[in-house]
Amino acid sequence: MAVEIIRGTNTKPASTDALIRLFAEEDEADGQLILGFPNLGGHPDDATSDALWLSPTFGPVLFDLVEGTDLGDVDRRQDDLYRLFQSRLLQNRDLVRRRELIVKPTVLTFAPGATIRGHANDEVLVADRDSLFTTIDGLERQNLSPETFTRLLSAAQNISSIRRARQTRVVDNKESRGAKLLGLESSIATLDNQQHHAVIETIDGVQRIRGLAGSGKTIILALKAAYLHGRRPTWKIAVTFYTRALKEQFRQLITTFCVEQSGVEPDWDRVHIINAWGGRGGMERTGMYKQFCDANDVEYLDFQTAGERFGKPDAFDGAVTAALTQANEPTKVYDAILVDEAQDFPPSFLRMCYRMLGPERRLVYAYDELQSLTGVGMPDAKEIFGLDAQGKALVTFENTSYDLGARRDIVLEQCYRNSRPVLVTAHALGFGTARKPRFNDKIGLVQMFDQPELWSDIGYHLVEGDFVAGRTVELERIPSTSPQFLESHSTFDDLIDFRTFKTAEEQDAWVADEIRRNLQEDELRFDDIMVISPDPFSARAYLGPLRRRLMDLGINNHMAGVDMSADVFFAPGRESITFTGINRAKGNEAGMVYVVNAQEGNNNRGNLAAVRNRLFTAITRSKAWVRVCGVGPEMDLLVEEFRRVKQDGFRLRFDYPSEQQRAHLRIVHREMSDANQARISEAEKVFTRFLDGMRSGQLYMEDLPPHLLEQFKKFYEDGQGG
Repeated sequence: MAVEIIRGTNTKPASTDALIRLFAEEDEADGQLILGFPNLGGHPDDATSDALWLSPTFGPVLFDLVEGTDLGDVDRRQDDLYRLFQSRLLQNRDLVRRRELIVKPTVLTFAPGATIRGHANDEVLVADRDSLFTTIDGLERQNLSPETFTRLLSAAQNISSIRRARQTRVVDNKESRGAKLLGLESSIATLDNQQHHAVIETIDGVQRIRGLAGSGKTIILALKAAYLHGRRPTWKIAVTFYTRALKEQFRQLITTFCVEQSGVEPDWDRVHIINAWGGRGGMERTGMYKQFCDANDVEYLDFQTAGERFGKPDAFDGAVTAALTQANEPTKVYDAILVDEAQDFPPSFLRMCYRMLGPERRLVYAYDELQSLTGVGMPDAKEIFGLDAQGKALVTFENTSYDLGARRDIVLEQCYRNSRPVLVTAHALGFGTARKPRFNDKIGLVQMFDQPELWSDIGYHLVEGDFVAGRTVELERIPSTSPQFLESHSTFDDLIDFRTFKTAEEQDAWVADEIRRNLQEDELRFDDIMVISPDPFSARAYLGPLRRRLMDLGINNHMAGVDMSADVFFAPGRESITFTGINRAKGNEAGMVYVVNAQEGNNNRGNLAAVRNRLFTAITRSKAWVRVCGVGPEMDLLVEEFRRVKQDGFRLRFDYPSEQQRAHLRIVHREMSDANQARISEAEKVFTRFLDGMRSGQLYMEDLPPHLLEQFKKFYEDGQGG
């Protein structure tokens, strides 16, 4: 047997370390030991559990830790802990029988720095370093059944109900889509064990959280911020993100958690939900970059100025890099910083956040490489954070365990938003595993992991083949990574549907009629529906006609970030369908998602990785059903890709590319600026005209200057031509 240790944070480091080491050395210890358990509720001044041991043998044991030798008012602290935890357990009906708890909590004061010679009150348990397990061995053995212990774990890990719907859902038809959504929301209302760990585990240093779309990264970061705020109320904590529409969502999540756990709202002077860039105008307008500039008295650049100086695609990276260069010894601004959507930020931004912290460098960043809207994956820690004076990496994730119970690198492999058919289809399109070669390419793949083990990290299992160049690989998701209940409520054809139309007008007419049916017949609410354009540059123009059709049907709608505050996504208190470009869709979800003009995800060669990632991100916004719609021959090709994935039983099947082929994919499908695309287009025209001239006999290869021919030949032979 071995106890599972989850290390959170508290203000008693010496006694915490002693408790961890004693449990780690005790072979007979079982169950789960949580250090720094979240607040038990009630008033902020109530006692909080420094540690909670959930044991199949002894039941729940709450630890009151003492630093030093003075026990203080141990009787009152233990009474408060017992009262609060008992109240928490009584809320779980599975642990109550005939108005009595079927498990009995125990409270034990552990003072490793003291010498315990007994206590005046025999009902109060107190132990020192030498007597801890002797005292525990004297406890009543409860010998919980596996079923009861699982219920106890669930009750303890149910630290929040914030996964539930934004408002109460009322349904009349038990078979309607609204009823099915109600069932899904009830099934994922609480955190699983993996997510519970990720919320509580705390280290001094950099911690990263990797997970698929729908694995709960945003919720975990919100809970983690609120958890740290509750345990360390004097800390100054920042939560930042790429998508501005997440700001209000983070505020609601953190508020809900704090009220549930302590009975009071967060201290917003200590917890900042803050944009990445920011502008002038006080705390509501500021951002991480703006605060760094202010704290270090360096030049602040707004978007227009930075765009003129560095080019629009590199504006933020250029501005942040310039600020870092000017600040030799940056001033500490925060005690902890949590970054969501890290894959969309340049490395310089994470480096700036790292340098805004004190020597403990408490930086937590969460990401999903496949949701990168630029098509560029996350660089390694050495590239992001740099080296020290001895040339050693300042940050490393090679050792994933840390300090007995807290990890630096957390992987969330289970997806709670997308069903298996939806998620596998999104991955197939994102990687191009079912794509036929085009544009004279030898393979259809769009992109591929350089580290095959990442497939396991995101929840896939190898069914056939091996990750060897030229070998056919078949990957599948199983119930432990894609829960069955996410797909069992509807048929595959209903979960995900690809449709091609002859014209945009036909597409818009069909989508408008489907949305009308969703509202009038399916018992879906307005905020259950999202319409996404994968192209961020044409979204407003291309979505306009469909929005007008809905208005003609008497269905209100709004464009996220345009018709209301940029910090709000859904329309709170209003009956309005949300329309959005892909940038604002990130981090949000809806029961029914319509992806329109999806053909735009197929007609590029350069920049194709980023374009396909946008399509992947759009599809994975769906909690239940998704409709992928498009127009013309390019959409027909996407439909064919989907059919191949469906025929393979929603498994990923492809020939694993060689290292040279992967490098080739990174070149031909890389992100390109408008200027580079224009250069390529011009070069293509010139090259085509020259070839046409050669075919007609009007031009000859010898017409080119010899030095150009020699340079081109050498460039091509060296392999630099791809």
